[in-house]
Amino acid sequence: MRRRSFLLGAATAAIAGSAGYYRARIVETTPEIHYPGMQAGHALRDGAAWPQPSASHKRDVVILGSGVAGLSCAWKLAREGHTDFLVVQGPEPEGNAAAGLRDGLDYPLGAHYLPLPSLASTHVREMLADFGIIERGASDARPYYDETALVHSPQERLLRGGHWEENLLPMSGLPEADLAQHRKFLALIDRLHTQTGNDGRKVFCIPLAHSSQDPAWRALDAITFRQWLEREGYTSPALHWYLNYCCRDDYGARYDVVSAWAGLHYFASRDGHAANAGEGAVLTWPGGLSTLMQRMRDAITQKLGHAGWLAAGMAVRVQETPAGPLVTCLSSAAAYTVQARRAVCAMPLFVAQRILPDIRAYGYDPAAHAPPHAPWMVSNFVMEGYPAEAPGEPLSWDNVVYQGKALGYVVSTHQLLRVARTPRCVFTAYHALSEMKPDTARDWLTRASPEELRAEAASDLVAAYGQEFWRHARQLEITVRGHAMASPLCGYLSNPGLAALRDVDGPVLFAHADLSGYSVFEEASWWGVAAAGRIMGRKLSQS
Repeated sequence: MRRRSFLLGAATAAIAGSAGYYRARIVETTPEIHYPGMQAGHALRDGAAWPQPSASHKRDVVILGSGVAGLSCAWKLAREGHTDFLVVQGPEPEGNAAAGLRDGLDYPLGAHYLPLPSLASTHVREMLADFGIIERGASDARPYYDETALVHSPQERLLRGGHWEENLLPMSGLPEADLAQHRKFLALIDRLHTQTGNDGRKVFCIPLAHSSQDPAWRALDAITFRQWLEREGYTSPALHWYLNYCCRDDYGARYDVVSAWAGLHYFASRDGHAANAGEGAVLTWPGGLSTLMQRMRDAITQKLGHAGWLAAGMAVRVQETPAGPLVTCLSSAAAYTVQARRAVCAMPLFVAQRILPDIRAYGYDPAAHAPPHAPWMVSNFVMEGYPAEAPGEPLSWDNVVYQGKALGYVVSTHQLLRVARTPRCVFTAYHALSEMKPDTARDWLTRASPEELRAEAASDLVAAYGQEFWRHARQLEITVRGHAMASPLCGYLSNPGLAALRDVDGPVLFAHADLSGYSVFEEASWWGVAAAGRIMGRKLSQS
């Protein structure tokens, strides 16, 4: 069914869908709370004793972690015919791209969409073509995408002044001087999409490794995004709110601490297009990026002819020996070792520093070089029926409350094409605790009661629907990610420790979005593919 047909049908069925279920009294749902990786991470931090290994394995390559970077490395190796590798899953398979399933409904536990990749992101385009998501024209400016993966309309809306309006940047009911600033900023971003530095490279590019090294532009990394806005004369409160929201959403940190270079990069590096979708479209699935991870696993298994390449457990120690890295792993069943010629640490750096005898030997000192990591909550509300809407734009895929406490909510079931609304759906609320320092927020997340976490999780939803929201919310699953993503604060571009790890090309390799200083699929997959290239003796070009 085409999106236009869906929209016409949904409009006529909205009343019936909304009235499908109505709880007689307000009951705030008891949350189910998960802290993925926290117990294992704290055991590593505290130097826990591990049992003696009871089994051993030998592989040419061992990849430690099955998040985006780890699976991307395995996918590239398998695609190029390098088959002798083992992926050790880690404490949470798929990492920040994991998904949940409840009563037949998929929903994301972390990342939920992928922007259309630009021409520079050839590694992502190659993946999407391999998985059938790009159906044709992978090297074209406007590839043709699988229609079911392109976000369906209506895509986004903003609740402001009790009324839902289209788009997230306010453009109505504001003084003309403010609107002029909004138009000026958008025009600047249009120019920056093609801006090049004195080395001929694009100033803002994904992957980050392809961006210009021009000192005049890199100097933006020395000031915050808010300082840059004020320096350039941008004073509109609505524009400041919007850009602060974007930094919190993509980086987990406020615009008054995020690097100005990173703040502009958020917009100017994104220039992907589709032959069969409008500007600003993204790729998404009910389970978020977990669908991509499943496609990657399936492609690897099909290429190898078996599923034995993926092992349960987590790495707890890496020792370099004359024969290559010796990795000790711990699973629920027992401990085991993997002797390999090369090991890929496809895990956050705050974990890698715990399993290597001394990560400083690679030029990275955690005390001086560790990027700050933002804590997040991802909360999934299983809904019976739909709460009554404020006037204006209809329920969209992405729904944001102006000046809201959190980051709004996504309707994870939005991609399920129906003529009428589904009787049940999932609202996925995202919250970066950026109003607190990361350590303070992590401490609060571990001490907060289920009731406090529920109130935080539902803050934007209650702002949108009032207490009536609870008449429809039947189940609640809260995923607490204490170290969800690296945040690109001032100076991250010139971090010498990250630069050192990016250049490592020995028995141990590093592959994680942390190497870029911020967390998105394109960066994580780039470092996974780059590690595979080094293993095969083909270092990827950074020009």
